[in-house]
Amino acid sequence: MGKLNSIPLLCSIAIAILLSTPIAHCKIAQGPKAVENWFQKLNHAKPKMTKLHFYFHDIVSGRNPTSMPVAQANSTSHSPTVFGLLAMLDDRLTTGPEINSTTIGRAQGIVGTASLEEFSLLMSLNFVFTKGKFSGSTLSLLGRNTVLNEYREMPIVGGSGVFRLARGIATAKTHTLSNNGDAVVEYHVVVMHY
Repeated sequence: MGKLNSIPLLCSIAIAILLSTPIAHCKIAQGPKAVENWFQKLNHAKPKMTKLHFYFHDIVSGRNPTSMPVAQANSTSHSPTVFGLLAMLDDRLTTGPEINSTTIGRAQGIVGTASLEEFSLLMSLNFVFTKGKFSGSTLSLLGRNTVLNEYREMPIVGGSGVFRLARGIATAKTHTLSNNGDAVVEYHVVVMHY
């Protein structure tokens, strides 16, 4: 009975945290009519190319991890490739590789170990930009990340805000990998959008 009584308290705390958290606002109107008007003007729009460069800080250790396992198969602990592990991410995106670099956004999503033969991830992430001229906009990445390769190419399959209808390529390269599993990954992203 005590656990059930604490649920309203936990919900109240969660709502208070959400209401006090700063939210990135997009500079483009997002209502249904605004999106419809945007699509009507699309016939005359020319695609733009945008190049982005940032660092992705994946922290799995310590008291405040930004990546944590949420599920695994019964056989995952016996697999040489950790096949069947799922993790949720809310990793910082920064202007430089240093931990104190300026935060420009977050990488939020889910990754899973998806190969029986090599260590590779299926990544479904949103790059959520919270600072700078892309604040409030997102890019969606969905692809295979062969983590042990020097360079990994993954598709950008969409976006929102200034990146509506984005398509492109994200190239990742591990900058540092610590003994405890924390990683800093350098990303170069090229997208076409309207």
